[in-house]
Amino acid sequence: MNEILGSVAILGGVGLVFAIIIALAYRKLRVWEDPRIEAATALLPGANCGACGFPGCHGFAEKVVAGEVQPAGCNVLSDDGAAALAAFLGVDAGQVNKKVARLLCAGGSNVAVQQADYRGLETCAAAATVAGGGKGCTWGCLGFADCAAVCTFDAIAMNDVGLPVVDVAKCTACGDCVDACPKGLFTIMPLEQRLIVQCRSLIEGDEALRECAVACTACGKCVVDAAPGLVRIERGLAVVDYSRNALATPDAIRRCPTGAIAWVDGAQFVEQPRAERVRISA
Repeated sequence: MNEILGSVAILGGVGLVFAIIIALAYRKLRVWEDPRIEAATALLPGANCGACGFPGCHGFAEKVVAGEVQPAGCNVLSDDGAAALAAFLGVDAGQVNKKVARLLCAGGSNVAVQQADYRGLETCAAAATVAGGGKGCTWGCLGFADCAAVCTFDAIAMNDVGLPVVDVAKCTACGDCVDACPKGLFTIMPLEQRLIVQCRSLIEGDEALRECAVACTACGKCVVDAAPGLVRIERGLAVVDYSRNALATPDAIRRCPTGAIAWVDGAQFVEQPRAERVRISA
């Protein structure tokens, strides 16, 4: 009996010692967190998409409470939501600089040559591994909707010519479509950047047109018509210098013979009426 009581006493003593050590360690190592962070997190959408550049909504809330970012920095938060978060913290909501995913290809099935009939797993990733897919333009969209499948915000839908269309109202710029596209055709850019080259082909001139009627031919007319330095031709493709975005106007697209360069106003792609130009509406 005494042995049993002794064992219990020893175990009890060891437990007490460890409890004291844990309590002291907690007091010493505990990291205090501002209670406003949890409240701010609750006011955020809970999408945890990472489009803000931080690890989820809690990470964004920490930065907002610390004053390092403004509520409008959340790409998913509505204007009213940003105002509510700003009012709670007593800070300025900031200016919304919404970013969206843009597709850099206009080569749908109505204008792009299909050189082979791919039959296999119907994903872009799978098709791309078989000689780059069945499209004549090896840089073009394959149309199997990997981007739409990974979009958790239902912001991408395929149109009737096999191209993904982004709903800018739903897009959070999370970047999942960028990662999913094996051709690298999606990019994240501010909504205010309105001049977009919807082509990634590095083939020039008539050779490019043999594969796609809306390919960039590197003719250079956009370079001449745009503000100085805004557009340049690089490796057979028109490239926009977005550091000069304030200089952008629709003038740059007016003489494009194929419509490869577009002026976009929000969700609508604007183009000049030219009978010979075939374009995909967005």
